Amino acid sequence: TTKTKTSARTAAPAHPKVSDYYGCNVFGPETMKLLLPRETFRKVQEAAAKGERLDLDCANAVASAMKTWAIQKGATHYCHWFQPLTGATAEKHDAFIDPTGQGKVIETFTGQMLTQAEPDASSFPSGGLRVTFEARGYTAWDPTSPAFILENQGGSTLCIPTCFVSYTGHALDTKTPLLRSIDALDKAALGILSYFQSDAKKVVSTLGAEQEYFLIDKEYYDARPDLVLSGRTLFGAASPKGQQLEDHYFGAIKDRVFTFMTDFESELYKLGIPLKTRHNEVAPHQFECAPVFEEANVAVDHNQLVMDIMKRVAARHGLAALTYEKPFAGVNGSGKHNNWSLGTDTGKNLLSPGATPQENLQFLIFLVSIIKAVHSHGLLLRASIASSGNDHRLGANEAPPAIMSIFLGAQLTKVLNDLEKGVTAKSTDPQWISLGIDEIPPVLKDNTDRNRTSPFAFTGNKFEFRAVGASANNAIPVSTLNTIVAGQLLATKRDIDAALKKGKPLKEAVLGVLRQYYTESKAVCFEGNNYSEEWVVEAKKRGLPNEKTTPAALKGFALKKSVGLFARLGVLTEEEAHSRYHILLEKYAKDIDIEAKLMMEMATTLFVPAAITYQNELAKTLQALSTSGINAPAQASLLRAVSEKVERALTAVDELKAALAKADAEGDVVDKAFAYCDKVKPHFEKIRAEVDALELLMPASSWPLPKYREMLFLM
Repeated sequence: TTKTKTSARTAAPAHPKVSDYYGCNVFGPETMKLLLPRETFRKVQEAAAKGERLDLDCANAVASAMKTWAIQKGATHYCHWFQPLTGATAEKHDAFIDPTGQGKVIETFTGQMLTQAEPDASSFPSGGLRVTFEARGYTAWDPTSPAFILENQGGSTLCIPTCFVSYTGHALDTKTPLLRSIDALDKAALGILSYFQSDAKKVVSTLGAEQEYFLIDKEYYDARPDLVLSGRTLFGAASPKGQQLEDHYFGAIKDRVFTFMTDFESELYKLGIPLKTRHNEVAPHQFECAPVFEEANVAVDHNQLVMDIMKRVAARHGLAALTYEKPFAGVNGSGKHNNWSLGTDTGKNLLSPGATPQENLQFLIFLVSIIKAVHSHGLLLRASIASSGNDHRLGANEAPPAIMSIFLGAQLTKVLNDLEKGVTAKSTDPQWISLGIDEIPPVLKDNTDRNRTSPFAFTGNKFEFRAVGASANNAIPVSTLNTIVAGQLLATKRDIDAALKKGKPLKEAVLGVLRQYYTESKAVCFEGNNYSEEWVVEAKKRGLPNEKTTPAALKGFALKKSVGLFARLGVLTEEEAHSRYHILLEKYAKDIDIEAKLMMEMATTLFVPAAITYQNELAKTLQALSTSGINAPAQASLLRAVSEKVERALTAVDELKAALAKADAEGDVVDKAFAYCDKVKPHFEKIRAEVDALELLMPASSWPLPKYREMLFLM
């Protein structure tokens, strides 16, 4: 009897295997294969592969099956789920019901409803691509990213990933250029593979996005107007303990966080999002989750869902999930490392160097072309990750600097240096090791060592773009990276073809072109410490751009060569490229404007009144002591310090108010963004310094907001 009781008491509760429910809320290929007629399924797969439009009969069949499946899953509404130029996602829900005229309804969902809708585009940013009174915008089904059911506590909705375009056909979203860049990269890469008798029919960019985030108690979050409205703490004295003990990174996960993570992961698994890794990050209450690689378009959609669902699930657990790049000063900010590679439909990773990379012409073509692309378009790549939030993180000795450089590792650097000199590198180095994993071929020990300071590091069979901010929509950096690489691959093929026409053998033609490319672009390669001041000086000598602020970095989108590249490859028209430049400048100015107004309001309505109350208490105490004949110089000094900081804070607020008025009066969007950056933002630190100093002088019970030591250590 005792044994039975013990067994029952210690038995683990039964949980379903992830494989039993993984992807259950996704209308993906397996579900379609079960629910669609064989010929319809074939047409859908073919249309997705070729980017062709489905005929209406086929679309109706898909819509009917999708509706039946969604209703069985509890969905009452559907929406076209799209990603406008706000960087977030958007959706307008429509019910399946259609009145019959007898006080009854039936559920209806047609092929037309599936493939196209007409949401109002007037309130989304367009950067001049349409005028406000021309409100028409169209969403169009993207069959390459599967529809899914989004479950909320109040019900479920069928979400259909779509593109978003204007009445004139201009892209008003981030997905459309991403799909165009994927197509451009496919064509360019297949051109290179034609030299090597490849049986590949398609090349795609793949992506694995490591998402960093903070978790804090939601009561603390709700009590901080700056976190709620701007995403970051505009004020806050540093906690005596921060991350200096290095005890949070990879530490044991707290029970409350672990419960959140398991719930969060279950929601993602139902959506077919292959989350693989979870761990504590460097800063207190900072964490990371990372998925397995997927095709870039799907991976981008999935990352948008990761951020959305993370926040929803956190709220259920009484927590707030923060994806802002730098929510807390003095500790590490959050990034989103984009692990990017190229793969074929035959399962080949084109960035896998193989056993002897110096003899692997195909790999070297792609590697050197990417180096050349990053060197030629470094400022454009920097522009693709520019935001007001990322400005706080880049170059802060916790993240890569604003200088776009490439880390290759000692072995590949030696291979390319030998190539430049015309030396044949040896492949018998005793450091060769086999990792014993099919996906990763034998590599040198130091070849996959990560240079954690590099913004764009080669890590064995992929590049890790580490400069992307945590809140970013990955579609922008990935479509930019795809485009610059596609453009360079086309140029590489032209130059190799020209050498072949002169009668050179393939190997000689390829090595000659690559030798020239590496000589021209090796300045972008750097193996050292990207955080060092020495690198800043050296990068300037090498002619590498170092634009530390968003307005300056965004010029990369407006450069003639950038606009021309996007247009030539059909990724963005000239108008679309300029519109993105203006939209991102406007977004930056609005971000700083919100922060400025919020700082003034918080200083004058929260901190200064609390400080004046304390100042009055001190003054009364000193008066009483003086009346009693007691001399209290330390307390008098404290009163003087509080009074001085209140005065300086109010003066700084007045100065910020004047600077804000001047910046807001600027008519040109470029001038306005630079005014907010150069004239408004510098006042932030002046106000914060006085307020944070007051926090350290005043009683904790008198401070009106949660402190860093509470938000970062209590949960």
